[in-house]
Amino acid sequence: MGMGLFPLGIAFGVLLTQSGFAWWWTPLFSLLIYAGSLEFLAIGLFLALTPIASIALTTFLVNFRHVFYGLSFPLHRVHGPLRKAYSIYSLTDEAYAIVATKPAEQLSGTRILAIQALCQSYWVAGGLTGALVGAALPAGLDGLDFALTALFVVLAIDGYRAARDVPGPVLALLCALTALLVAKDQLLVVALGLYVATLAARYLLRKGNSRHAR
Repeated sequence: MGMGLFPLGIAFGVLLTQSGFAWWWTPLFSLLIYAGSLEFLAIGLFLALTPIASIALTTFLVNFRHVFYGLSFPLHRVHGPLRKAYSIYSLTDEAYAIVATKPAEQLSGTRILAIQALCQSYWVAGGLTGALVGAALPAGLDGLDFALTALFVVLAIDGYRAARDVPGPVLALLCALTALLVAKDQLLVVALGLYVATLAARYLLRKGNSRHAR
């Protein structure tokens, strides 16, 4: 997992400094936000002087999946208020993928926290490395702003390979095109909101059909 987090952190650090931020913003992002894809997204949101309400709504929509992570994450194995607080704070996709696939009785609280701390360490270390490299590079390098798009493209391809769900990406594309037409300035928030509503409607429709089939 570290072999994936560290180079991705480097890409984030380079992009951040090349976008005009000082290198020390990298650890601040990684400690205060610590949500991989959202950190990439936050760069553009901050540069565009996006209103706080829009940033909050975007954060909620992008990270809403974490609500469901908590349903099966073995937090009960972590004892102590401070340890639990850190475990909740550092619950990322990568940490969940490692921990939630193992039987809870095989995991001690110390082991869970160690996994989460290592994941964050790889990310922060990669970000710092990338920030220092990015600060030494000439400003205005072309192509770095595509890093976030590339990240989401890879995640989308992996998601499709795992589920083979054709309607999902088609609905996402339609929601994005609709948002582009009706609310170009708030495209991301509107597109994500439409997609969440569409997925909820699709789930309820499929659930109703399965009941009728019985």
